[in-house]
Amino acid sequence: MSNKIVRVAVTGAAGQIGYAAIFRIASGQMFGTDTDVELQLLELPQALGTLEGVKMELDDCAFPLLKNIVCTDQMETAFSGADWIIAIGSVPRKQGMERSDLLQVNGGIFGPLGKAMAKYAAADCRLFVVGNPCNTNCLIAMQSSGLPKDRFFSMTRLDENRSRTQLAHKAGVDVTKIKKMTIWGNHSATQFPDFANAEISGRPAAEVIKDTNWLQKEFITTIQQRGAAVIKARGASSAASAANACIQSVYSLTHDTPDGES
Repeated sequence: MSNKIVRVAVTGAAGQIGYAAIFRIASGQMFGTDTDVELQLLELPQALGTLEGVKMELDDCAFPLLKNIVCTDQMETAFSGADWIIAIGSVPRKQGMERSDLLQVNGGIFGPLGKAMAKYAAADCRLFVVGNPCNTNCLIAMQSSGLPKDRFFSMTRLDENRSRTQLAHKAGVDVTKIKKMTIWGNHSATQFPDFANAEISGRPAAEVIKDTNWLQKEFITTIQQRGAAVIKARGASSAASAANACIQSVYSLTHDTPDGES
């Protein structure tokens, strides 16, 4: 019995997040090991040489599930028949910048993207936005496309993962013990990581972690400022962790929610 197949367009495929993500998409980690993958990779004209090198590496991995690779600088070609568009391509955040500072330049990318999605992609195509400010960019694409709202998603999973890890470290438990972690608000310094509804080993987080001051102040601030801390430490915005959150998010969207999660 042959596998089902998914056609995936990735924008900014040769960038740091794209590079960290596409090999995992090709290996089956995003859509499952029962799904063949066709990759349609979009980059700026000046990055096509780099993208060709990425394609060589994909070929050299000999992924059994990877059936085709297209490299292009044309949105029409990249989105043609796509079932999913993973919108990573954007100007990265630098030290001293908030995600809102990226809105003017990156917001201008996502209006045309939404229109191209409606025109060229599969009739039931879904868009997952990583490029910041991702929530606002996703809204711009959605409104420009005229497509149903349930086709559009933006990434908050990185903030969720950061929150789960901080709670796990504080409680001295494995990260798998943290459940029902929710992030409210935009992916920005004003977000609110909701520890009140989170659970640690089946108990409310606030019952396990008695340090209320830490929960209400340090924990929240750490999550809100984590992206800036990464930029300060490595001189660039989060890449591998963002790619990981992207993979996990789309997997969750395309698979049943495990028992005990919500």
